[in-house]
Amino acid sequence: METVWPWLRTAARLGLAAVWLVAGSLKVGDLAESARAVNAYQVMSYDTAKMVGAVQPFLEIAVGLLLLIGLSTRLTAIISAVLMTVFIAGIVSAWARGLRIDCGCFSSGGELAAGTGTAYGLDIARDLAFLALSGLLVWRPRTRFSLDGLLMGER
Repeated sequence: METVWPWLRTAARLGLAAVWLVAGSLKVGDLAESARAVNAYQVMSYDTAKMVGAVQPFLEIAVGLLLLIGLSTRLTAIISAVLMTVFIAGIVSAWARGLRIDCGCFSSGGELAAGTGTAYGLDIARDLAFLALSGLLVWRPRTRFSLDGLLMGER
C-alpha cells in the first residue's frame, strides 16, 4: 500500500490543480462579473466584494499553478483548504439566509433567475471533497513529479 499512496497524493495534487486553474481561468476574463458573484453572497460591502472579486481569480490560478508544479505543496494545500472552507461557509450562509444564487465556483455566479433551483447541497458536497483532497496534501505533501521532490533530492 505504501507504493500506492504517493500516486494517490499525486492524483490529488494534480486534480486540485486542475480545479483551481479552471475556476480561476473562468473568472479572470471578466473581473466585474467576478465581483458581482462575490457581492451576491451579501456578506461584505460592494467595494470589498469588488476587490475580492478582482483578486480571487488570480489567487485561484496561483494556487493551481503551485499545485501543478508541486512547489511548496503543504503551504499551497493549506491555502487551498482555507479557501474551500471559506467557500463552504459562504454557500451555507447563502442557503441559510434563503438567497437564490449560483455559487460562482465554475461560472459567473450571481443571483438566479426566478424559478431556477439552487444546487447548494451538491456545491457543498463537491467542496467538501476538494477540502478532503487539500487535507490529504496538508497531511502528506510528498507526491511524484513535484518540484518539491526535485529540490529535496527525492525521486
